[in-house]
Amino acid sequence: MKREFVPQRLDVAAFAAEAAVLSADDAVPDYPRLAQELAAPAPEALVHWEATGEQRTGADGKAEPWLHLVAETTVPLVCQRCLAPVDTLVASDRWFRFVADEATADAEDDESEEDLLVVSRDFDLHALIEDELLMEIPVMPVHEVCPTPIQLSSSDEDFKAAEEAKPNPFAVLDALRSRKPEEGK
Repeated sequence: MKREFVPQRLDVAAFAAEAAVLSADDAVPDYPRLAQELAAPAPEALVHWEATGEQRTGADGKAEPWLHLVAETTVPLVCQRCLAPVDTLVASDRWFRFVADEATADAEDDESEEDLLVVSRDFDLHALIEDELLMEIPVMPVHEVCPTPIQLSSSDEDFKAAEEAKPNPFAVLDALRSRKPEEGK
């Protein structure tokens, strides 16, 4: 009989030992930190994810729990050219190796290529999914072709007209300087 695993309280060691698989399509609003990054609410947007457990033999010959996580969603972000919402694919595909404690994770982190996490009987898989998606948000999301024309100047015509209407302070000084000395008496 296979165990039932719950993403909010995942027993990582047991999940890996059974080579179990969990997957779901969750609503983006279920991930509040991700939802805060959006240009507009996306109540219909889904986060598609799959987590697979695996045991691998470590350097010490003992079995180590591993987790493969694949997650993706398409969400509206702010286009950095036109500032309108742009639907952007955000995806992560990563392996994690679980270690006994924080001290082990700190000691092995520099030498390992994979991400290290501390093994837990109540690991929050949803928090990991959200963290991974947040890290994959592009720094500069942009449309391939923006839907509205992009204003490439820093001022508009009304601003330029108002500036031209003002007298140049140096012209006023030049006029004072060019006056004849007897005119000023």
